[in-house]
Amino acid sequence: MPLMLQRMAAAVAAGLLAVATGTQAAAPVPPRLTVAPGGHYLLAGGKPFFWMGDTGWLLLSRLDRAETERYLAMRERQGFNVVQVMILHTPQMTTVAGVPALEGDDPARPHVTPGADPARPQQYDFWDHLDWVVGRAAAHGIHVALVPAWGSLADGGELNERNAEGYGRFLARRYRHHANIVWLNGGDTHADAHTRMWDLLGTAIKRDDPDHLMTFHPIGRTDSAWQFHDAPWLDFNMIQSGHRSYAQEGPNARGEDNWHYIAEDWRRRPAKPVIDGEPSYENIPHGLHGADAPRWTAADVRRYAWWAVMAGAFGHTYGENNVMQMLRPGRDKPSFAADRRWSEMLAAPGAGQMRRLRTLIESRPMLERVPDQSLILDNGVRYDRILASRGAGYAFAYSYTGRPFSMRLGTIAGASVTASWYSPRDGRSVAIGTIANSGSHRFQPPGTPSPGNDWVLVLDDATRSRGSAL
Repeated sequence: MPLMLQRMAAAVAAGLLAVATGTQAAAPVPPRLTVAPGGHYLLAGGKPFFWMGDTGWLLLSRLDRAETERYLAMRERQGFNVVQVMILHTPQMTTVAGVPALEGDDPARPHVTPGADPARPQQYDFWDHLDWVVGRAAAHGIHVALVPAWGSLADGGELNERNAEGYGRFLARRYRHHANIVWLNGGDTHADAHTRMWDLLGTAIKRDDPDHLMTFHPIGRTDSAWQFHDAPWLDFNMIQSGHRSYAQEGPNARGEDNWHYIAEDWRRRPAKPVIDGEPSYENIPHGLHGADAPRWTAADVRRYAWWAVMAGAFGHTYGENNVMQMLRPGRDKPSFAADRRWSEMLAAPGAGQMRRLRTLIESRPMLERVPDQSLILDNGVRYDRILASRGAGYAFAYSYTGRPFSMRLGTIAGASVTASWYSPRDGRSVAIGTIANSGSHRFQPPGTPSPGNDWVLVLDDATRSRGSAL
């Protein structure tokens, strides 16, 4: 073999060994997240932070180390900076090698084995593996939002008022020194069931780990604020707008209109940041359980994301049905009619399009942005709803269908504004021109109005104009 090929092969082998053993060179660790002054947004190391999350719920139990590295590297390239992960999905939670997380299915008795050999990762216990995952996420600039236990453990009695504090203490003391941690108390569960137990768990974690942010991950179409807004351990609110369609919810539907929840939480006092932590996933059936039901598409996941952020969310969490459960067909029992290998679906269209949201929000002063529906003079309902927000010298208005709408001007700085359209699908800009910043103006997005022909109107003070959306 030529010397150059030998060197290339050796480099590849060394890289794979490093991934398997956890011996990669240290990388800068993402700074801890804190709540920004004003109470609506987050900071990372004192700088504005836009949460672009992905749901990798079953990562710990279904991926080995090389697969985990592949997942994290891909999500980093796509612009994600948070991954939501379950610690205990069931009391029988194990690594992909079958090493259990708990002794006797008891959260009060984590299965910890000291003295693991870094060169033999198959000997690592569940918690060693989680340590490694958190470290590798940090190397990719990713924060790990950890759910201590799924709600089913509370319903089944394995997690209860007797052992919640001990389990919380174990987690806090083990992970409080990792800067890239966020805690998601709860776990797809009713906040008004086992409320005292969840409060004990949150309090215990916060007592020994006061410097990491924490929220509560509620069941679909509910909000952490409804039970826990004033809890001392709750730093930000999370909604789960859920997976039902307008037709499945009836006349009082709110799930698809996720902006309702965000707008309500924006007005709460004391002010706390809010995010939609589980909207409808790409490629999951409407309502979850009907295999023959229509499936949510990339256009739908874009709509959830843009509506939430325009309404005041500090970021957004995306999900893809096959990826969130790390499905391996033929080996794993699929949930919610998943049918594709997780690795194939990392490149689902919606996943690639989420970065367009982060890019636009980060391009303007983030901390001064406020939702302002008074900008839209002829708003519609459901898919024809226009969501708007603004800063001192800029304004955004998102139209999911690309229907024409009229906008009130004069609310941002400048005698005139430059206007352009920004595409959430591919990030391209279409210039409109410069117009007087007074009165009202009717705007016509490109293309024919229809669901998924979504565009963002971008207005900038002409004296500070960029000439395009970006």
